[in-house]
Amino acid sequence: MILQKPTFESISPDFGTSFAYQKFDERTTNVNNVWHYHPEIELVFVNGGTGRRQVGSNVSYYTWGTLIIVGSNLPHCGFTNEDTGNSCETVIHMKPDFLGADFFNIPEMANIKRLLHVANRGIVFSGETKARVGAMMEAMEHQTDFERLVSQLNILSDLAQTEEYRILNADGFSLLSDVKDNDRINLVFNYVKTNFKEEIPLEDMADLTNLTIPSFCRFFKKITNKTFTQFVNEYRLVHASKLLAEQPLSITEVCFASGFNNFSHFNKKFKAFVGQNPSEYRKELRTVLE
Repeated sequence: MILQKPTFESISPDFGTSFAYQKFDERTTNVNNVWHYHPEIELVFVNGGTGRRQVGSNVSYYTWGTLIIVGSNLPHCGFTNEDTGNSCETVIHMKPDFLGADFFNIPEMANIKRLLHVANRGIVFSGETKARVGAMMEAMEHQTDFERLVSQLNILSDLAQTEEYRILNADGFSLLSDVKDNDRINLVFNYVKTNFKEEIPLEDMADLTNLTIPSFCRFFKKITNKTFTQFVNEYRLVHASKLLAEQPLSITEVCFASGFNNFSHFNKKFKAFVGQNPSEYRKELRTVLE
């Protein structure tokens, strides 16, 4: 197995424009699903479908699409693949100073400047905001360059004022100044992504990062504001949510397929994480789908 730190993604604006706009559908799928980062702020609307979000130390499962903003140099995975089932995905990349070094310092831009600062922790939007802004982003496909710029400012203003949002990383997670610490945390994230269905002893993580077990635990908690066990369990519970929604497996099968080896423990953790036990969660999803 090859363990990799996040890939640096180089992004160039469209010719003659200050930011990059891309729209993907079933004919042009977004294939960038690896753990990566870039200095550009990323705004993504996934129209429909279900999938997994991993942004910084946060892992979550989305249904009926997602609208998310990822701050500069905040590591994340792609949000769609061939199994997501979305109709299309719209992605906008913009440098923090894409309108000039001082543009966001003028009084009229105060709310947007605050939004872009909070985006360093990752923000997911919901409700009417998701539908409204998603439609605005898709409409940009057929606009002139100037119209796109105006739409982009309107979108940022809309997102800066809505209350339909959730911040994904409580204390933020971005690339650390210490290269060695970056390499360590990215080794851990990639290892969990590959091995979450198996038991992951702390001894293995300590060996992987060349730390003692107590030092590894302090290191991981300092960066993610979570214990390592909590992070792994959340990754497993997000996977269980996806299986319950998409696969005709029994709840017991979902339990073991998600890396839990005790059914009662799985039920307890799932209810604490989701607010419902697995059978209630699946029943509610089926009611909505019907």
